[in-house]
Amino acid sequence: MAFVQAIVLAYARRGLDPANALAMAQIAPDRVSDPHARISAGQMEAISGAAMQELDDEGLGWFSRALPWGSYGMLARASLSAPTLGVALQRWCRHHGLIADDISLTLSVSATDTGELARLAIAEHRDLGALREFCLVSVLRNIHGLACWLIDSRLPLQAAQFPFAPPAHQAAYAVLFPGSTTFNADCAAIHFDARYLPLPLRRDEAALQHMLQRALPLTVRPYRRDRLLVQRVRQALLTHPQQTHNADALATLLNLSARSLHRQLKEEGATLQTLKDEVRRERATELLLRTNRPVKQVAEAAGFLNEKSFIRAFKGWTGLAPGEFRRAK
Repeated sequence: MAFVQAIVLAYARRGLDPANALAMAQIAPDRVSDPHARISAGQMEAISGAAMQELDDEGLGWFSRALPWGSYGMLARASLSAPTLGVALQRWCRHHGLIADDISLTLSVSATDTGELARLAIAEHRDLGALREFCLVSVLRNIHGLACWLIDSRLPLQAAQFPFAPPAHQAAYAVLFPGSTTFNADCAAIHFDARYLPLPLRRDEAALQHMLQRALPLTVRPYRRDRLLVQRVRQALLTHPQQTHNADALATLLNLSARSLHRQLKEEGATLQTLKDEVRRERATELLLRTNRPVKQVAEAAGFLNEKSFIRAFKGWTGLAPGEFRRAK
């Protein structure tokens, strides 16, 4: 309800009555002041859509000047011709500064122990006041939702951070930003695997026109497909062979349930066993050909629990035992 309170405040600052927007969202006025009240995603969509049109401000009072209806659609159209998600997000960040200079967005990539991490961060250039939380949360939700839509894929967040103390409703952040959330940070930002940035966009002008007819659900739509999941699974199997012996362990490493892991791989036309076989075979073959490690050590490095199961699997792949394969090459 804190976000509804922010919308009501935006009306008050304009000297307007939010009664119609509340009614369209089926939110009783006397519930707005209840800090323990909750609303559904559908109600949030309804009141936000009504308020944006009545206030003629897609920013809902966040910025020093209103964003007329269609502003965010214009930004989406400017990003649509980009060849990759990374280029599209860079365009969005740059163009957002042209319509609202109260904040600026930047996309950066940094190296970590497990690969490269992308970071979308917000810098604040004026005091956003009472609407600060609503603004920062909404801008990050908007750009994350658009990114998912552009590549027609889940884009799992690894972390989110905010430059204010944990609010009373901080439990809602686990829904808004799946992954770890920290408060009292230096700025607002979301973090995700940088391997999503080179993915090509899968939308065209016709899809954009259709999406703009009802764009707000993008901020709450739980995409099931993950177009990078196969690559993420392969990387996890390769990087953590001893922590990925079964689906439960691998799913935990990827912040998924085992059921979701199997379902999403199926949607991408892959199976966990096939990927495990491919990665283990590649790793084992490389070690057998390029090192003198004993077969037992090769088995362990390839992710097998014991030498016997490795030899059996390797024979199934190549028709030869590991030692025979090494000597034949």
